[in-house]
Amino acid sequence: MKIRKLVPEEYVKASALLHLAFPESAYETELVENLHRNGKAMHEWVCIHINKIIAYIAFTNAYHGSAVCGLHLAPLAVKPEFQRQGIGSELLRFALRQDVIKENTIFVVGKPRFYQKFGFEPCAMPLCPFDKNNAHFLSLRNNTSSQFTVGYEAEFSGR
Repeated sequence: MKIRKLVPEEYVKASALLHLAFPESAYETELVENLHRNGKAMHEWVCIHINKIIAYIAFTNAYHGSAVCGLHLAPLAVKPEFQRQGIGSELLRFALRQDVIKENTIFVVGKPRFYQKFGFEPCAMPLCPFDKNNAHFLSLRNNTSSQFTVGYEAEFSGR
């Protein structure tokens, strides 16, 4: 296995992986396609096995008003036949070691039991517009004490 940055020539392959990883929802695939189409800043990595993309992770800007206050992790996806083998965890560990990620507060909406293994903690502030009572909203390196609702790129609004 090899982990590397996603290149534009592979956007279609990443979309195909997202479609397989989230068969009940077109949201994740459409989100990433729209972010690419609209030229939004993203940090993306893929895991390659035998010249095929088997896992994908992306980060986009998080906002306090119009100011960037960190990054949102979304989505993290693994091809179904490779799930539950630690590949998603390894891809996340790799991403968290990258300078651009280490320098930022990271927010994620997800399963607390999974993300807490990587140092994420329940997030009381800021508030997440997509998670009632911040029940599944976690953060890493978050020192926010002021109350505000964290902003996402407009493409997330289809949620």
